[in-house]
Amino acid sequence: MKVAIIGAGAAGIMAAITAKRINKNIDIDLFDANSGIGKKILASGNGRCNISNSQVSEKNYLGENPEFVSYALKQFTFNDFEKFCKSIGLLLDIKETNKVYPLSNEAKSVVNLLQLTLEELDVNIYTKTFIKDIEKIEDKFDIKTDENEFKGYDKVVISNGLGAAPQLKANESGLDFASKFGHSYNITYPSLVGLQTSEVYGGKLQGVKKECNVSLYIDGNLEQEIYGDVLFTKYGVSGFAILDISQLASYHLSLYQDVKIAINFFPKINRNDLGDQIQSLFKSVPNQRAVDLLTGMVSNKIAPVLLDICKINIETLARDINAKQIKAIAYQLNQWKLKVIDTQGFGHAEASGGGVRTVEIDNRTYESKKCEGLYFAGEVLDIVGNRGGFNLQFAWASGYLVGKNLAN
Repeated sequence: MKVAIIGAGAAGIMAAITAKRINKNIDIDLFDANSGIGKKILASGNGRCNISNSQVSEKNYLGENPEFVSYALKQFTFNDFEKFCKSIGLLLDIKETNKVYPLSNEAKSVVNLLQLTLEELDVNIYTKTFIKDIEKIEDKFDIKTDENEFKGYDKVVISNGLGAAPQLKANESGLDFASKFGHSYNITYPSLVGLQTSEVYGGKLQGVKKECNVSLYIDGNLEQEIYGDVLFTKYGVSGFAILDISQLASYHLSLYQDVKIAINFFPKINRNDLGDQIQSLFKSVPNQRAVDLLTGMVSNKIAPVLLDICKINIETLARDINAKQIKAIAYQLNQWKLKVIDTQGFGHAEASGGGVRTVEIDNRTYESKKCEGLYFAGEVLDIVGNRGGFNLQFAWASGYLVGKNLAN
């Protein structure tokens, strides 16, 4: 049997290793446009490689049908992944947060061990090879590249992801191949990405970072709340809380809906108590400027912008701030609203949402329901995980299922 796997990321690599371990007689060609395998693995976790998560369920995924992941996650659990890692010589560091890293704390060691395993299993690896077209003639697949044509494949796996990280040669050619064989797909969008806002305050808040509560509003309705780091930037906001909330925000932006976020700088203090604290502060030092006193509560970059939003002159002394103005300051700190107009795009995104519709894929084999012998794995499918190793765990699990079925 002859198999082609397009995309040597986590899903494609796992499919190749699994299939070869079950059936050594399979001839597997693994193609990738990059100069080496696993480029996105190398980039994950800022080079440390957040390789998985020890607590995974379908609740950690978004898509048209998130339940699609359930069978794969049950067939290839985190324990199974841990055993797989040991089988290639990779030891893991499981954090209290359930995030999982290689014990070496280096993504390069992960890719090196995967490469050695592929070579040991005699998988044919073709790097710097961009696939231009796939054809099926009778019951065989032919693959065309810029320079060559590879013929006579019994099965083909599309596992070359989507558009996130185009600097790593990421592209959406997998969707073109899927369409050619009768598949439809949902619109793609950047996920785990910074958000551009209409209010940037002339860059005056750039660099301000604080742990806050972030609420997401879609067409005026509260959709999600997340607590974590918020970083103000020249284009809008970033930080872990923003990356997390960006998944739904970006999805709804792709549907042209109204997207707003509200930042609560003091989530552990209710608005009335916050107002009382501000009033007490102003009374204790009445002859100082209010803007200077506020720097005892918030960043010295936030204080002048805060007063400007509340229409209070920056030179106003604390004793001259009235109750209505104090209420306005407390409200703004409790509900700092920003209109989201865009994301930072695929070039800055950690993952892509959207993709091939999972209703057209067999959830037990990941084989196409439209074309016999055609399989899909990983990010090219309309499944995207939360931040924290969930996308890679889905890639490993889907690749494992595909590999099992390639071997039959």
